[in-house]
Amino acid sequence: MKRLLLIVSVLLVVSAALAACGGGGDTDELEIYSWWAGDEGPALEALITEYNSMYPDVEVINATVAGGSGVEAKAVLKTRLLGGDPPDTFQVHAGQELIGTWVVADKMEDLTFLYEEQGWFDKYPQGLIDAMSTEDGIWSVPVNIHRSNVMWYIPANLESWGITVPATWDEFLAICPTVMDAGVTPLALGENWTVAHLFESVALANLGVDGWNALWAGEKDWTDADVVATWELFGQILACTNEDAASLSWQQASDMVIDGTAAFNIMGDWANGYFETTKGLEPNVDYAWTASPGTDGVFMALSDSFGLPKDAPNRENVLNWLRLMGSVEGQDIFNPLKGSIAAHFDTDLSKYSVYGQSAADDWGSNTVVGSEAHGMVANETFMSGFADVIEGFLNSGDAAAAAATAQELCVSAGICQ
Repeated sequence: MKRLLLIVSVLLVVSAALAACGGGGDTDELEIYSWWAGDEGPALEALITEYNSMYPDVEVINATVAGGSGVEAKAVLKTRLLGGDPPDTFQVHAGQELIGTWVVADKMEDLTFLYEEQGWFDKYPQGLIDAMSTEDGIWSVPVNIHRSNVMWYIPANLESWGITVPATWDEFLAICPTVMDAGVTPLALGENWTVAHLFESVALANLGVDGWNALWAGEKDWTDADVVATWELFGQILACTNEDAASLSWQQASDMVIDGTAAFNIMGDWANGYFETTKGLEPNVDYAWTASPGTDGVFMALSDSFGLPKDAPNRENVLNWLRLMGSVEGQDIFNPLKGSIAAHFDTDLSKYSVYGQSAADDWGSNTVVGSEAHGMVANETFMSGFADVIEGFLNSGDAAAAAATAQELCVSAGICQ
């Protein structure tokens, strides 16, 4: 009897210790914080449904803050993390958006143990793992790979206007007058962040892979002649966009392409999920895509990921969410609906659309560079400040001033010397 009581006592002590460190989950809840609302919601909901089937006793709180590219969500998240009220887990772009903001602030747990447990070091590209890591650990789990540098169009519309897809920005500028004479906007654009999104495709084309990478390695100044020339080219391209851009979401800019009031749109391949899942269009029939002008053979990448905040209220529930999200099964549930591709090597491409299969081929064969607008190569300080640089350029059109301001921002963000 004494032996039985001793065993029971030991079990109670162990259980209490696990609960104290979050090992057994403090409650039966899991708060998932993201900006996947509206048209981007179905993919997340599908993954939550799978989680619910695996852990039916856990109540999942789908905490979304609407807004393209997470602009509004990040502001709310900052208040919560700095106020000591972290969500259980939150969406963040893998790379410097997380590392340069919340890892350096000591707000995240190292997930090296989870990668070892799940065997993920052999399942993700080394370059992606490197982007999510520092010498002190690895900080998030990717659920997807998105491509930033994609130009979208409707083949039937181009044929009716007598134009072809431009391979370079010079070719685009050459067809601008023809498109505008037809009463059509050559390039659809939306609110501020979509302008920054466009800029990185223009910069990649004008600077090349080495020049683009040098900006983020602190080896190239924003005031260099070729970067100033990029701003000048950017200004010429903006003259071919819609005047009401500031009032439009990225979806509304995409709608301009669909309804034939615009010829092209540069947007990440979450737009594929919008075209195919929301609008019910058939890829390579009703709509088509190509690398943005001047970037053929280059895959500008970003990745949505989730991490484990320190003091997360329901730690074990978060770890189970990360295990699902990082698995091939989880990624193949999520990504066909999202318009992205799996980060996982073992993905089943038969579950993906024509676009997804083509993106996967490019991911495996193209030169890969990181996105600035979506946090792969730039930290939150630079990203938020660059919105002001973009706004200033939209108002002034002064390339030299924009370059000088961007250089000052690069230094203050700790990227440039």
